[in-house]
Amino acid sequence: MGTLREMRRFPLAVQLLLVNQLGVNTGFYLLIPYLATHLSEDLGMSAAVVGIVLGVRNLSQQGLFIIGGSAADRLGARGVIIAGCGLRTVGFGLFALGDGLPVLLAASVLSGLAGALFNPAVRAYLAQEAGGHKAEAFALFNVFATTGALVGPLLGSVLLLVDFRASALTAAGIFAVLTVAQALVLPARKVEPAKSGVLADWREVVGNRAFVAFALAMVGMFTLENQLYLLLPDGARRATGWDGAAGLVFLVGTLANLALQLRITRSLKSRGARARWIAAGLALMGLAFVPPMLVAGAGDGSWWAAVPVLVGVLILNLGVMVASPFVMELIPGFGRPELTGTYFGIFYVVSGIAAAVGNTVVGWAMDAGDRGGSEWLPWACCAVFGLASAGGVAWLHRLEALPVSPAPVAERSAV
Repeated sequence: MGTLREMRRFPLAVQLLLVNQLGVNTGFYLLIPYLATHLSEDLGMSAAVVGIVLGVRNLSQQGLFIIGGSAADRLGARGVIIAGCGLRTVGFGLFALGDGLPVLLAASVLSGLAGALFNPAVRAYLAQEAGGHKAEAFALFNVFATTGALVGPLLGSVLLLVDFRASALTAAGIFAVLTVAQALVLPARKVEPAKSGVLADWREVVGNRAFVAFALAMVGMFTLENQLYLLLPDGARRATGWDGAAGLVFLVGTLANLALQLRITRSLKSRGARARWIAAGLALMGLAFVPPMLVAGAGDGSWWAAVPVLVGVLILNLGVMVASPFVMELIPGFGRPELTGTYFGIFYVVSGIAAAVGNTVVGWAMDAGDRGGSEWLPWACCAVFGLASAGGVAWLHRLEALPVSPAPVAERSAV
């Protein structure tokens, strides 16, 4: 109830973007986690072809975030958000209707491009509309996103009882509804004509050394967040011997987010510089992997064996809740307001590449740990990632290289 009450204090456009993120994650996660199984088992494709289809989707999204960010700055975030959701409607519809490789590749490109368009645009629009309450807006954004990431796989598993086509059509339908709602509700904002070219904008952002250093320092956050889908579910399954234990990872994270995200953000917002809390959150994320590391390989198949892993999940989510809203709040402060979308776009490109490298290291550590009987190794790698990122942000803060935290807004009614 507190989440809904806080949500109603924001303008209608912000409320729609929050619901939009719930729908986006629900639609995405009810389809994508099951796509590989559909391609390999239902369509009989080889592992190499499955990898190509999934890789094309990921590359289309991660590599083109910069395009979506620049488009939001030059054309207006509203239109880019609508176009992105519309493209994903088409892309997910093609997954339902096409079985041939050319159609599936087209679906992957369109769904990836869609994410590249609306992800930076949504964040830029939210930052502009939230005014002095960006931290609270992004805290709510995390709550709705996390809820969608839980609801999506549950709904997808039910729809798969029919077939994969039903999941894909449902996902496409969700994005179609979001597209119409955005077109009807989101107000258009006047966009001033750009005074420089796109390449000049990119050079300006990439030339901002403090910003690039900050984006690279966030490798820990993105790498460790991804372990909610890789290392932590695997650890829960190994400890208990039950495949369903992986679902507890998502359940614990979602419940913690719903109960604590807003309280944490409101409590910390007026207590010191944002960068300090970002560093503290990253350190907490790293320390989250210590409890599972201490008992790695000692699972006895009982329910109790999952407790250290779930404690780690809770601490990891607490760290994300501390750091993430302030990260999103800080990014627009690195440059001109006219380039907010570009900053978000390049931030996700840089962080995505860095996180891909980080995930590769974690994957290697998992394999090496299995071969050498050192099950603690991937957990230790994650702890190092988190603490190193925390140290990087703290160092940038000491150098006064990060934007100054915005002054607290006294009147909540100003939203």
